[in-house]
Amino acid sequence: MGFLRRTLLTGTVFCAALVAGASARAESPDDLAPYKMIRSLQFVQDTVVLGDHSAMEMQRFLLTTIDERLRTADPSIFDDPRNVDAALVYAMSGGNPETLELLLKKDVAGHFDSRLTDTLSNYLGGRGSQSVKSLAEIFPEYKRSRVGPYLALVSANSVIRKDPKLALTYFDWARLVAPGTIVEEAALRRSIFIASEAGWIDRSMAYANRYARRYLRSPYASQFADLFVKLAVDHFDALKQDDILEILSFMDVPRQREVYLRMARLAAISGKNKLASLAAERAQILSGDGESVPKVLADLYSGLASVPSGDVASAMQEIVAIPDDKLSAKDRALKEAARAVAEEVLRAPVAGGAQEKAVVPAKAEDPSYEGLSEAEAAADRAMDPRAGAEETPVAVARPEQKKPEQEKQAQQEETGIDPAFDNFVSTGRSKLDEIDALLKGEGS
Repeated sequence: MGFLRRTLLTGTVFCAALVAGASARAESPDDLAPYKMIRSLQFVQDTVVLGDHSAMEMQRFLLTTIDERLRTADPSIFDDPRNVDAALVYAMSGGNPETLELLLKKDVAGHFDSRLTDTLSNYLGGRGSQSVKSLAEIFPEYKRSRVGPYLALVSANSVIRKDPKLALTYFDWARLVAPGTIVEEAALRRSIFIASEAGWIDRSMAYANRYARRYLRSPYASQFADLFVKLAVDHFDALKQDDILEILSFMDVPRQREVYLRMARLAAISGKNKLASLAAERAQILSGDGESVPKVLADLYSGLASVPSGDVASAMQEIVAIPDDKLSAKDRALKEAARAVAEEVLRAPVAGGAQEKAVVPAKAEDPSYEGLSEAEAAADRAMDPRAGAEETPVAVARPEQKKPEQEKQAQQEETGIDPAFDNFVSTGRSKLDEIDALLKGEGS
């Protein structure tokens, strides 16, 4: 069925390309109306998120062609409001924001609404917080227009942190008026994050279910997998296992196994040992006889979950027995960190109160997303089909971070804990921090 669907999609894009070629012979790109070109771009983008990744090259080609057409167009072409809308949709669909600025400088006839274009310029320039009030005033006027679904995405992105409930309202509207499109795909994916972070678990699972039914073949589905794994790990106690299994049932076996492995890894590192063991067990069951790597990873994550248990020695033996050549560099480091934690637990106390100096490893973080978790950084992005599986970052509010020395001193002053004892505890904690640091900067 999947093969048939992919074949039909590919054939459809091919036919569209033939039609476009025939039209080009009758009407050159320099004469083609921008709104007609945008329709082709929208069709191709929707085809991509529905699973035909072969259309991504056509998508990039259309974005480049439309950009050139808009830049060289005579200003009189925007006497047709459909072309004005086309320029705005292009800017919100991964187009070059500088092109919109160029069009505004040429707009002596006032074809573009300056309220809307100023707001979009702020948003596309990474100044989304400056656009919140303007978008709230403008959106009701444009919500039923051709730019409405895209403007709903922009409006939601601008308030996603300050007012998550309002952001979901915008995303729900975008999904309602643009079903089966890249707009709905982006709205669903981001809605999962918002609802999960706000603790609206039922809504988050409902969004995840819809996404799994429709967009698992999207090039952005890997981000959905990250968000779903985080949702399951963060709220495992509040979720029904059957609901998790239902969402995973829409995936093929290799993808289910990958999600279970991600879940087992994050759960083990987060201290959710029951979930880590369950997910690792499911990954082992889904691994074929000739697939040794998934089984090895499942053993590793299962071993990590067993370290805090009573039988630490057995868990350590299982971890040490895992062959390094079956692991990636980061998983080898994870194995070593887990071994170090197990050794720390088994080590006898040092006589006389002498303690080793704890070494807290530096975490390799993307400075653009300092203070955000991996899933938050992945979700805090706007739609940009040019990048394939990547998306253009939007403005991020970074919380103020205290220095480790300040935190440690404040904690000791507040609790009155003996520094020697605290140093012993921090030695073991620093090993756990090593494990947590391994996930930073990973996009998969």
